[in-house]
Amino acid sequence: MSEPPRHSVSVTGVVFDNEGRVLAIKRADDGRWVPPGGILELHEDPMTGVVREVFEETGVKVKPQKLIGVYKNLPLGIVSLAIKCTVAPESKEPHQSDEAVEAAWISIEDARKRMPEARLIRVLDALRDDGPFIRCHDGTKLYQPQC
Repeated sequence: MSEPPRHSVSVTGVVFDNEGRVLAIKRADDGRWVPPGGILELHEDPMTGVVREVFEETGVKVKPQKLIGVYKNLPLGIVSLAIKCTVAPESKEPHQSDEAVEAAWISIEDARKRMPEARLIRVLDALRDDGPFIRCHDGTKLYQPQC
């Protein structure tokens, strides 16, 4: 009998400031602009994981609010839980890290220009009230129709 497939589970923090801008990083590994996030640790719950990942990548402290959706990179077998977050009152301005050569608050218009479709959709879904969503992609483009 063959071993069942393994999936990597990650979290994406979609964080908005009081001006409606979204927190984004320019990844050190591929130069893409994306919302911050990363792989959950083995015994970590998603809400704790998103707080840790956003802080590690940007220095911004957040409070998770709700699940936006589940996003699967089909070729790589990565499942990401996108979680809408608010900025914690004690937080500071975003800054670069080992994983982010740049971290900034950007407008939704800038996000549309800079982010690949598979990452931008998480930001756009966070602005909607009819989720959570289930979407599949190849790391860059969404698969149509939905998975």
